[in-house]
Amino acid sequence: MNRRGSTWRARSVALALACGIAATPASAHDVSYAHLELRWSEDRVGAELTVHRDDAAMVLRVPVSEWFLEEAFVERAGPALAESLRTRWSVSADGAPLGFRYVRARPDPRGRGVQILSEAMLAKPAASLEVRGPLFPGSAGHETFLTVFRGGRLLRQDVLDADRRVARVFASGAPGTLAVLRTFVPAGIRHIAIGPDHILFVLGLLLLGGSLRRLLRVVTAFTIAHSLTLSLAALGLVRVPGRVVEPIIALSIVFVAVETLRARGTTRDLRVWLAFTFGLVHGFGFASVLAAFGLPRESLGWALAGFNIGVELGQGAIVLAAAPVLAWLARRSAPAHTRLVTLLAMVIAGAGGYWLVQRVLGWR
Repeated sequence: MNRRGSTWRARSVALALACGIAATPASAHDVSYAHLELRWSEDRVGAELTVHRDDAAMVLRVPVSEWFLEEAFVERAGPALAESLRTRWSVSADGAPLGFRYVRARPDPRGRGVQILSEAMLAKPAASLEVRGPLFPGSAGHETFLTVFRGGRLLRQDVLDADRRVARVFASGAPGTLAVLRTFVPAGIRHIAIGPDHILFVLGLLLLGGSLRRLLRVVTAFTIAHSLTLSLAALGLVRVPGRVVEPIIALSIVFVAVETLRARGTTRDLRVWLAFTFGLVHGFGFASVLAAFGLPRESLGWALAGFNIGVELGQGAIVLAAAPVLAWLARRSAPAHTRLVTLLAMVIAGAGGYWLVQRVLGWR
């Protein structure tokens, strides 16, 4: 047997003994991190995943992480390491999961750890990629750094961690723009649909009824206001903490409901001003949701436009559902209309008051 074969046999025996003796795998290092670099072309996505050698040792239960500094050992351990990491990250193209084929493994030339190279073929050019991670969410402070190149051009740099597990990247041109709209228009609609505070605020603005022109002015004022602050916050030009925004949104619901009760039977209608003033605050609330969803910096304008369109469609659905019913009841029976408006205003005020106390006190 040659010298190299003897060395590997001795190392295999040592590994088996160490695995049997050690009660736990290699101890955790101070900082856990990984790097995922994607090279995206028309027909394939190449992936270069770099993990810290201590993380690699933990995954494979190798007691000596320094072995991953040796090219020969990394080549032998590479397929098993890639398979063990396979479920810790994923990439989808236009919503379809990609199956990556292992290519090779090597020590990272920059000394960061172990590199695993793989690739996935695309049946057709993709307009968007969705990357899920991070690799080790259970490790305190772990971050997976993401870099995406498209046609040799840097498209996105991002970070995935325990709080942000998904990054969406969009191609340029018409296909990418359509993909952005398909993603963010439904996101805007969904946010209105599952956001009872926004629904009750808009409903509160409608209770007093009025002409079509007046209702359009109210809704337009709200739209302009929240679009303005949503854009400013999404661009990072203005920042307001959520602990300030959320209680004020609850207060706006109470305010609109109380104003409805006060203004019944009078000619003084402050809804346009209320819609604009509190719409500025609701825009910051929308921005926090959008930030959590993840804004694609390569298509920021279209993402903002798509989300705003979705919000307007959601608002429009509320208006179309509530305004005609209230108008019909007002024509058919004024007393019944008054009783219903009073009841709804009181319910809306109660809900807003509960949320206000809950958010100020930090209840869950």
